[in-house]
Amino acid sequence: MAKIKPSKGAPYARILGVGGYRPTRVVPNEVILEKIDSSDEWIRSRSGIETRHWAGPEETVAAMSIEASGKAIADAGIDAEQIGAVVVSTVSHFSQTPAVATEIADKLGTNKAAAFDISAGCAGFGYGLTLAKGMVVEGSAEYVLVIGVERLSDLTDLEDRATAFLFGDGAGAVVVGPSQEPAIGPTVWGSEGDKSATIKQTVPWDRFRIGDLAELPVDSEGNVKFPAITQEGQAVFRWAVYEMAKVAQQALDAAGISPEDLDVFIPHQANVRIIDSMVKTLKLPEHVMVARDIRTTGNTSAASIPLAMERLLATGEAKSGDTALVIGFGAGLVYAATVVTLP
Repeated sequence: MAKIKPSKGAPYARILGVGGYRPTRVVPNEVILEKIDSSDEWIRSRSGIETRHWAGPEETVAAMSIEASGKAIADAGIDAEQIGAVVVSTVSHFSQTPAVATEIADKLGTNKAAAFDISAGCAGFGYGLTLAKGMVVEGSAEYVLVIGVERLSDLTDLEDRATAFLFGDGAGAVVVGPSQEPAIGPTVWGSEGDKSATIKQTVPWDRFRIGDLAELPVDSEGNVKFPAITQEGQAVFRWAVYEMAKVAQQALDAAGISPEDLDVFIPHQANVRIIDSMVKTLKLPEHVMVARDIRTTGNTSAASIPLAMERLLATGEAKSGDTALVIGFGAGLVYAATVVTLP
């Protein structure tokens, strides 16, 4: 029997650079209130959101990704042609095939990098980061570009009082490369498919085939509604608060890190109340910097963690070498948590 030659990669992997892109249009709560019966005070108190960014026609999923990725590659101090793989997490790229990652890899100037999309909702960045770590350590790529990107304004029902105010657009990217010491901890991830109906697309794409239009939901003007993201808010809130704090603690334990050892906490930017509840449950010390980027960015799903990471580093609220706990959770229901060293 022939023996397969073992792969040779780096001993460990780390995040080497981070970049972000937020669309130019800033949308305050007042715009959202034009179509729902609510108030600015209610939106702020329930979610913490004050403004969000919505993409314009030219700010496509690919365009935003390229902007964020260029910054991450420059921050990592490498050239685009050194990227061996591009992993894009998104639920808002509407062309089923080809993967938008292939377009991004080409336009960035990579040297025929492997490229693919993943769909893991708000946990997508964590999923991509885990895949990238594996590629670097296994040796199939020396440097991997991980992108979380969404145009959730395209999937928002502005007449849905429960979700109209939540979502924003943007892209965040990191470069993962070799390290001589552990800098990305073990990932604690999983799914609870029995709860998948709590966050979902209102209507599947195949309902838009000829003959099905009469059965589709319509807006206040009688127009057929485009598919949107809907959720059972209270069920999602309870799950995130009680179950995700456990997952976050498991990630700390797996990395051999205590809450006192942490410098930064970067949870998925879903809701400020969820974030604050997790901080309390985990008993994080006051010195731990907690990302609350949701206030001005909204919920950007797969993009929220890298965008929050980029902002903390840019403002100096976090610094290179800090130890950070990151956790994403959302539609599926899926989750992924790990401890990383910030670039």
